Amino acid sequence: MPTLACRPGDVARAGHRMAADGRIAECGSAIRRAALNLGSMDLPRVSRPFMPGYGIQGPDDGSGLLPWSWADGQLSSARNYWVVSVRPDGRPHSMPVWGMWDDGEFWFTSGIQSRKIKNLKADPRCVVSTEDAADPVIVEGTAAIITDPELIGRVLDLMNGKYETSIEASFLDPAVNATVAVRPRQVISMRHGDFTGSPTRWTFDS
Repeated sequence: MPTLACRPGDVARAGHRMAADGRIAECGSAIRRAALNLGSMDLPRVSRPFMPGYGIQGPDDGSGLLPWSWADGQLSSARNYWVVSVRPDGRPHSMPVWGMWDDGEFWFTSGIQSRKIKNLKADPRCVVSTEDAADPVIVEGTAAIITDPELIGRVLDLMNGKYETSIEASFLDPAVNATVAVRPRQVISMRHGDFTGSPTRWTFDS
């Protein structure tokens, strides 16, 4: 499977290019920790999603559009997530994962021979959702497999800190386990307490 060379910032910008030709980027030493600097994420455009048949109110009605800080907090605090990818024959594939939301990117790890990694190598388009169906956050984005040691070290620190584990660096050896970054293109969320007046869509520039 051919790969795309990555430059600093490519994880943030490569979504349309990867989806267009069906290849996934394997990012090497050219991407540095600077790609994860807190505060570097651009704020997305916000609107009410189209949800016909549910009586959804206008963007200024109900509790109004949710602030991005709401979705960001839900993505950061969730313990488990669902990752949905597409099999080569078009069938969807869904699996729960641990994950870390960090400065506008969702990170998770998986065995390189797992079905979801095979799927993402063939088609990087994916969906990630939080486990809370009452106040869900759904991320539609593109995935990139990361091989840069500094970024992998950062992900390991995030995982050990969040889940109070002591996983060693050897666990994320790129020859054994893939480290995956999912960059959002669109995020949708809503609150159970105001189903008709809270649905919000955030759209990110590619």
